[in-house]
Amino acid sequence: MITPAEVLASVPEGLRAPLIEEHRVIVQNFMEHRWLPSELSGGRFSEIVYTILDGHARGTYAAVPSKPPNFPQACQRLENNSLPHTPRSFQILIPRMLPALYEIRNNRSVGHVGGDVNPNHMDAIAVLSMCNWVMGELVRVFHGLEVGEAQRVVDALAEIRIPAVWSDGQKKRTLQPNLKLPEQLLLLIATTLPDVSSGELLNWSEAKNKAYFRALLRRLHTQRLIEFDEVSDKILILPPGAKKVQEILLKMNISPI
Repeated sequence: MITPAEVLASVPEGLRAPLIEEHRVIVQNFMEHRWLPSELSGGRFSEIVYTILDGHARGTYAAVPSKPPNFPQACQRLENNSLPHTPRSFQILIPRMLPALYEIRNNRSVGHVGGDVNPNHMDAIAVLSMCNWVMGELVRVFHGLEVGEAQRVVDALAEIRIPAVWSDGQKKRTLQPNLKLPEQLLLLIATTLPDVSSGELLNWSEAKNKAYFRALLRRLHTQRLIEFDEVSDKILILPPGAKKVQEILLKMNISPI
């Protein structure tokens, strides 16, 4: 398993850590249907990415993220970084995406009562999609991975963290053994992105009855809490399942972090 310290390894910790954390928060809030700009915002993410691109072009990185006085103009100036070591995505594509992310944070969700349609949900989709693409491109360039590998790394970095679930990077355990097996499985699936295999879940949950375990996965799939593809043996959480996880956490008085 590739760790955050290994991906983006050439980016200083003062920029790498906040970038990964900001992306994780955006993904987690989206899964929890927290679509308000104050909860799912690409603004700070944009500032961190800008600082990284600017440092990459200069050959020296700032210690911490910073916000330029005029963000759109600062991003336009990045297009002048035509040095051989500057990827075109760092020169053109990402600098043109960042102002859009910033604009969604600053000037949306201001419709008049009874007038405009609330844009929060579709804005959240746009923010998540752009942030995922930018993260994938940063990982691809800095770590030298293929596109598919980069996306898998990005998905892993975005895993939801719940105090009720422990992981050493290879295996996981629910720390609430009194929970029923279906609830334990939902917690394990929800904290493993993009998907998990039935074998991993069986090992992590330490379920004793394999036949019951398999039938339970099929039932959760029928209830549309999870997507269980028995051919590929891939299991992922669905929106109703994510909502159910929030109900479980509320019952235990535990919040995701």
